[in-house]
Amino acid sequence: MVNGLIGRKIGMTQIFDENKRVTSVTVIKVEPCVVVQKKNLDRDKYEAVQIGSVAMKPNKVTRPLAGHFKKSKVAPVRYLKEMKSDDYSKLNEGDIIKVDIFKTGDMLDVSGVSKGKGFAGVVKRYGFAGGKQTHGSRFHRQPGAIGACADPARTFKGKRLPGQMGNKNVTVQNLMVIDVKPEKNLILVKGAVPGSKNGIVYIKKAVKINS
Repeated sequence: MVNGLIGRKIGMTQIFDENKRVTSVTVIKVEPCVVVQKKNLDRDKYEAVQIGSVAMKPNKVTRPLAGHFKKSKVAPVRYLKEMKSDDYSKLNEGDIIKVDIFKTGDMLDVSGVSKGKGFAGVVKRYGFAGGKQTHGSRFHRQPGAIGACADPARTFKGKRLPGQMGNKNVTVQNLMVIDVKPEKNLILVKGAVPGSKNGIVYIKKAVKINS
């Protein structure tokens, strides 16, 4: 089957395990995803499955995408994502994939767009210590020196400076599936995932599983 799905972050909560220990989990709602396109070696030079989620009104679809959906004979969807599959031969365009492809104990990588915090200084953005917070000090939350003198006479690329904080694609690896509720299209994963409530997240089988 497909190794990933498209979901929506509902929020966080706590559950108790069989030993009455509390565990923080993130609740992700995974509506049934549809296979929109199959990539093959002959035509595309690689193998993958394009899945889609969240129905879209036909009058909101661009003409190129409308032709793409018409060719696959599927209803328009808002979000598309390519995923790997364990067996491409068993999948066809139009197939529906549900959350039950995952089970308790599986390890997942979850990707999403982190919360945007706007323009931030180095103390908030990177955790710089700053200067003394005493009377008379003129160095409180500044980054300090950012370059050398005559040589090399420039600031190196990648220097940590004030700027946009958050609002970037972030992937959290190796999150354990605590519970799967197919009747409600819900999956509970241990820990936090990127993004705010109702944000779209992409769920995949873990690539680097911790030993």
